[in-house]
Amino acid sequence: MYRVKTLNNIAEEGLSRLGQGYEYGNDIQNPEGILVRSAAMHDLELPSELLAIARAGAGVNNIPVDKCSERGIVVFNTPGANANAVKELVIAGLFLTSRKIAPALEWTKTLKGKGSDVSKLVEKGKGQFAGPEIKGKSLGVIGLGAIGILVANAAKNLGMEVYGYDPYLSVDAAWGLSRWVHHARTLDEIFENCDYLTVHVPLTPDTKGLINVDSIANMRDEVRILNFARGELVDTASVLDGLKSGKIAAYATDFPSDELIGVENVLAIPHLGASTPESEENCARMAVDELKEFLENGNIRNSVNMPSISMPRAHAVRICVFHRNVRNTISRFSGVMANAGINIENMQSKSRGDYAYTILDVTGEVDDAALEPMRQMEEIIRLRVIR
Repeated sequence: MYRVKTLNNIAEEGLSRLGQGYEYGNDIQNPEGILVRSAAMHDLELPSELLAIARAGAGVNNIPVDKCSERGIVVFNTPGANANAVKELVIAGLFLTSRKIAPALEWTKTLKGKGSDVSKLVEKGKGQFAGPEIKGKSLGVIGLGAIGILVANAAKNLGMEVYGYDPYLSVDAAWGLSRWVHHARTLDEIFENCDYLTVHVPLTPDTKGLINVDSIANMRDEVRILNFARGELVDTASVLDGLKSGKIAAYATDFPSDELIGVENVLAIPHLGASTPESEENCARMAVDELKEFLENGNIRNSVNMPSISMPRAHAVRICVFHRNVRNTISRFSGVMANAGINIENMQSKSRGDYAYTILDVTGEVDDAALEPMRQMEEIIRLRVIR
């Protein structure tokens, strides 16, 4: 019986996929798996039994990933599960920053009680909310992952000229990108050619403050910027200066801050990107499937701290080894198993940075005593036997 702790409300459409052999809930003690959405985990004590954490969403800033890696705990996320929900909000952002719909709605409320004068006041006041159409304008999409590709394709279908930039564009992602999207080779090519910019990259030390005073200076005048990825990708002070000078016509973000709220031409949305029932269900299903496959078979898909690796089960006993990515480690623990009379029938091993993960399907007598010399090896972080 596997124990899975839920740290947030996880959609039942996902939890029901666990099936027999699992007990789950928010009161589970000493879990082997954790399902989480936004709950902060950095100050939580991680039980020794914990094997994996599955985040029902893309970002993992709320999870102590480095600490998990050191202890051989796999951290999963669900890339693409909420992509359509975010894409739709980004497209809404294009219209909202263009046509000044939000301030127009607020202004219309002030006409309440004006009686028969409302129509006349509407015609007189509507000019202050005029804005451009997006058809024929150029959009720069920075980051062509699951969300970026959907945004680029949708914008192209709406009649925009689309430029995409992603130096790490994968082959699989490229297949999904419209052939009519211009592949920009530099960020400056995006900045110089685009009336609208939307950012869809992960937050890393290299991407923090990607939109800043220098990059804004290279953009077109009256550019409209959309940030539905991570707040820190955009330097707030630089954007406020750009809005004040008129260099930036509008800024839409899903990450409000005190400095941005109430500022003219800022559309501050309360982090609604993935807030759809469809997105929550997709994320829950994907997170549960990843967690279940790892607990039952040791296979890893969509991990942020361990390599992706999958091997069909061919024998009754599977040994999964998390170890440091050090030369000769595999040959050393293979020798230990050979001396114990354990025969390796199938094996796969992959590394990611300082860490590696090896799956072995074996035959022979496998008991704790036989594997104890492996567990004592300095390079071994965690060893698990699945029967």
